[in-house]
Amino acid sequence: MSNFSYLNDLIIPGLIIIAQILAVIMPVLISVAFLVYAERKVLALIQLRKGPNVVGPFGIFQSFADALKLLTKENIIPSGSNKIVFLLAPIITMVLSLAGWAVIPFSPNLVISDINVGIMYLFAVSSLGVYGIIMAGWASNSQYPFLGALRSAAQMVSYEVSIGFVIITVLLCVGSLNLSKIVEAQETVWFAIPLLPMFIIFFISALAETNRLPFDLPEDESTLVAGFFTEYSSASFVLFFLGEYASMILMSAMTVILFLGGWLPPFDIFPFNAIPGILWFIIKIMFILFLFIWVRGTFPRYRYDQLMRLGWKIFLPLSLLWVVITAGFLTYFDMIPDSI
Repeated sequence: MSNFSYLNDLIIPGLIIIAQILAVIMPVLISVAFLVYAERKVLALIQLRKGPNVVGPFGIFQSFADALKLLTKENIIPSGSNKIVFLLAPIITMVLSLAGWAVIPFSPNLVISDINVGIMYLFAVSSLGVYGIIMAGWASNSQYPFLGALRSAAQMVSYEVSIGFVIITVLLCVGSLNLSKIVEAQETVWFAIPLLPMFIIFFISALAETNRLPFDLPEDESTLVAGFFTEYSSASFVLFFLGEYASMILMSAMTVILFLGGWLPPFDIFPFNAIPGILWFIIKIMFILFLFIWVRGTFPRYRYDQLMRLGWKIFLPLSLLWVVITAGFLTYFDMIPDSI
């Protein structure tokens, strides 16, 4: 009897949790491979080239071939580095970029952990990502990675402030920190319409947060070789690479949940509401990811002083002003949600 209760209380729930985690993580990792392929293909089209077209039909297996090649290489650890911290950094970056998916609602009732402070959890997880980068830069014991890590830390901290104010603006309109409630609050109108300036600020801050062009100063090839992962190779490099692209998909999912109505269709009429919610969610994430790639192929890299000026002198006052305007508007028209 005790063995049976042990099985029921511990083993079966444990297996269910592991199955749920794998059901989310495996599609994310596979989508990273196809995102890299899509990025190379879209950039090629922007630059009037063909892009990958050899490995598999239309070159779709190119990313898998690259990953396999990288994993078969020798993992070189610099002799002067702090080996434990050096190897721990990419693992931390990768784990944190995947941990955020625990609270992402893909459709009604389809979420691993529907906690009441979901948005705060996401904000915390995305903020912790900088630790992996700082550890990599410091442990490499080399100038270029260290400079890249310092830049990354300053950049991520700068833009997290405006991201925080954007989230506060959305929370004022919803009255809950639960991600499913945030999506449900957008049944009438997506927040991207009334909060358009906040949507733009959040998207640009997401570019800076994930170290993407035009804000990829920490990985600036022209001055820093490869930035904080200059000394990395083989599996460690793959983990950093996966972590960076998984963070891109996570920030896109956050943008979709906060501003583009999550799993909700654009119009609640027949052809649109017949499509399952999870498909709408995926389509919207793909649209935001396309914007990430389009920005990379179109804009030049910012100078470091321009990057800091944009974060502190433009985005911070603007987002703070919009918080005040939103709070004032909701109070004046008596539209404050009940739960606040």
